[in-house]
Amino acid sequence: MTITTVTPSLENSPLVLRLEPIINLTDDQFFEFCQINRELRIERTANRELLIMSPTGSETGNRNFKLTVQLGIWVERDGTGIGFDSSSGFKLPNGAERSPDAAWIKLERWNALTSEQQGKFAPICPDFVVELRSDCDNLAPLKTKMEEYIDNGASLGFLIDRKNRDVYIYLPGVGVECLKNPATVSGDPVLPGFVLDLSNIW
Repeated sequence: MTITTVTPSLENSPLVLRLEPIINLTDDQFFEFCQINRELRIERTANRELLIMSPTGSETGNRNFKLTVQLGIWVERDGTGIGFDSSSGFKLPNGAERSPDAAWIKLERWNALTSEQQGKFAPICPDFVVELRSDCDNLAPLKTKMEEYIDNGASLGFLIDRKNRDVYIYLPGVGVECLKNPATVSGDPVLPGFVLDLSNIW
């Protein structure tokens, strides 16, 4: 008799794990769970569902690196906040734990947190977030995630759709703007002087 093992594909959509009410992970337990499963990208929704995602492909990782470098150069020059890469987790006001591909937080907001809060998944929504869609990502969940960031306090968000060469710009109280194949996109006025060059992101 042949035994077939079915492994869920994480390529297009995250694997959703519903643990409650059987298992109710505390914030500390969830943080430790993520630490011992570093080979995976793990987020938790406001409904306490775990989203398990495989690491990005090498090409997407390279594009994300180029994006993060550009943001990092601006952050160092500007000096009014600090930047984060895709390995950083944040606990949003609605209870979700999310890891944007790149993020920025004003210095005074970050410094208002305790060192213990800063050392884990900081209980704060970044002021600026970026999500970078790879070819195998579904767009709808990324749009929902961007709306969640804005609803929880983000002042600006970029959703970069490499597949269609679109950039969606999210602002509080304003409809989403879609730029078709832009060469650059500006972070003004939230990130004064920051201009993301998309030539090496596409």
